[in-house]
Parts: sequence; structure tokens; C-alpha cells
Amino acid sequence: MALSWHDPGMTMPISESWTRIESWLDVHAPRTFAALEPPAERSAIAAAEQAIGQPFPEPLTESLLRHDGTGDYDLLPPFWQLLSVRHIVKAWQLRMKIYGAELAGAEEGDLDGDYGPWWHALWVPFAADGGGDYLIIDQRPYRRRGRVGDADHETGCSFGSHPMWSSLPALLDATATALETGEAVGGYLPVAVDETELDWEIM
Repeated sequence: MALSWHDPGMTMPISESWTRIESWLDVHAPRTFAALEPPAERSAIAAAEQAIGQPFPEPLTESLLRHDGTGDYDLLPPFWQLLSVRHIVKAWQLRMKIYGAELAGAEEGDLDGDYGPWWHALWVPFAADGGGDYLIIDQRPYRRRGRVGDADHETGCSFGSHPMWSSLPALLDATATALETGEAVGGYLPVAVDETELDWEIM
């Protein structure tokens, strides 16, 4: 019997979550399925890591080796498109250009808190909403390293309390489970628009 994302400590591997997501999209949202990019090249990932001065988190690398982004189509609830390797670098460099000067000497604050600074050099963006906001993987060295944050360009970064935001594997696992069951996850319900595209309704 398959494990579900909410089983404590038993999050599905990235590859299995992607297989489940692909299977659902192929049947219920073929346009979104067709938009999934082919795997990224390892050389491109290595060059991107050099450009941002840090290695990608292992789950992100594994995901990119499956699909180098989702084009202009939303995949993650409620409106997030996965970035390609090239766009990860562009997003990180843009945020560093905007906020880099503010990072020098800035106080870290409560690393375990629900809110972070506007930006941090050790955040790796991996998804975007098309409006200037990004989902990031927090790579700061602390006990919750790897959790997912919402780096809003107007209000700063926030970290959700729902378990699906604890890591990229948890987020992909939760997404796959929501698609398969048709049930809401974290307040977001998956729907197939015109039986061709994936969308999410906010409950």
C-alpha cells in the first residue's frame, strides 16, 4: 500500500511523487502534462550552482533532473509554476540585486519563526507565480533547513505551518496525493479546467 504525504516521517521520494503527478496530468490535464519540460542537464545545474555560489538542495536537483520546470503552467497549489535551472539563477540574481545591500549586517531574527527577512542569499527559489513572488528552499544552517517559504515581493518571506511546506519532497508528495484523491490540501483543491489544464481553487 502506497504511503501518503501525511504519514509522519514517510514522505514519498521525489521520483515517486513525480510519477504520480505525471500519471494524473496525462489523463486529467493533458495540456499541463505536455508543458512539463524535459530533464535538465547536470552540466547546467553545476553552472547554476556556481552562479549562485552554493549547491542546490538535493531534492531540487532530483526534481530538475526529472523536469526542468513547468513552463507557463501552474503545478503546485495554488498558483506556482516550477522554474527551470536558468530561471532559478535569474530569480536569485534579481533578488540579490534588489535586496543584496540590505543583507549585509542584517539580523537573522528567529530562524524558526513564521516570517523571515525580505530575502536571504541562502534561499534557493524554485517556483514562481508570475507576479514577482517565489517559493524558496531555505538553506540557512539551522534545524528546519530545507523548509519551503513564500518570498512575497511586497510583504517579505513567510513560512506556512502546514506539513506540506516542510520540504520540497513533502510539497510534491502532498500535490500528488491531492490530485489522486481530489481532496483539498492546505486549503487548496485541485481542478481540471476544461479537462485540459490543472488549476487550484482556494477553499
